[in-house]
Parts: sequence; structure tokens; C-alpha cells
Amino acid sequence: MKRFFLRNLPLAVFCLLTFFTHALAQRPGGGQGPRTERLENARIAYITDKISLTPDQAQRFWPLFNEFTDKRRELRKQTKMGLRGQDFTAMSDKDIRAALDQQFKLRQSEINLEKEYVDRFQKVITLRQVAQLLQAERDFTKALIQRLDNGRASGPVRGQD
Repeated sequence: MKRFFLRNLPLAVFCLLTFFTHALAQRPGGGQGPRTERLENARIAYITDKISLTPDQAQRFWPLFNEFTDKRRELRKQTKMGLRGQDFTAMSDKDIRAALDQQFKLRQSEINLEKEYVDRFQKVITLRQVAQLLQAERDFTKALIQRLDNGRASGPVRGQD
């Protein structure tokens, strides 16, 4: 069985990527361009590989993960907008405290969201895979940042000439 799965893994990943590319194109804000699409495809392939999703798990996991990602992205957007452009020299201490408290609430909301979705993910994938997912997300982000930094150090990135 394991040999069968390993032999068919490339086909399964290809099928999953095709399915999720189509699904991303249907999502609001998804498929914003070829670069975003390539990045999302790479992220999906990376996570699928790192947490060893079976095709059945992937079918149930990715819609849930996309829902989580959308909600987390919205919270992060609100967090960034909260303090951006504020002139703290012109604000009273009470207003500054209120702005900071709002930021803490948004960050706490993100933690609560993650806790909620860990429980929901666990109904679709194993707890070990959930832990691997959290690590894979961090690793993918680090690798992406490192690649971007290396690209800047060596000159313009392809496609930006």
C-alpha cells in the first residue's frame, strides 16, 4: 500500500494542484495574477508534501484551510490598519490606550481563530499533521523571505525588468 501511494504521489499532487488552482480562481481575491497563483500553488504543494496529506484528507482539508486563511488575512489587515498613520504626538494618553487595546483585541482574535481552527483541522487530519502544518507554514514563509532576500542581493527578480 505504501509503495502504491509513493508511486502515485506525483499524480496525486498534480491533480490536487489542478483542483486547487481552479478553486483559487473562484475565490474572491484569489488568482490575482500569475505570480500570486504560482505562489499559492507552491504553498499548497509544500504543505501537502510536508504534512503528507492523503487525497481524501486533502479534499476535506483545503477548503477548511482556505476559509481559515481568509479569516486570518482579514484580521491581520485590520491589525495593520489600526495603528498605521496615527500621529501619537497629537493623541491623548486615553486615545493611545484605546488604540493599543484595540490592537491587543485583534491579535487575541487571531489567536482565538487559530485555536478554533486547530480543533476543526483535527477533525480532518491528525493532531500530528496539524502540528506539522503550523511548522510547514512558518518554514514556507521563511524560505520565501530568504529567496526574496537572495534575489534582491543578486539583482532584479525575473519578470520585474
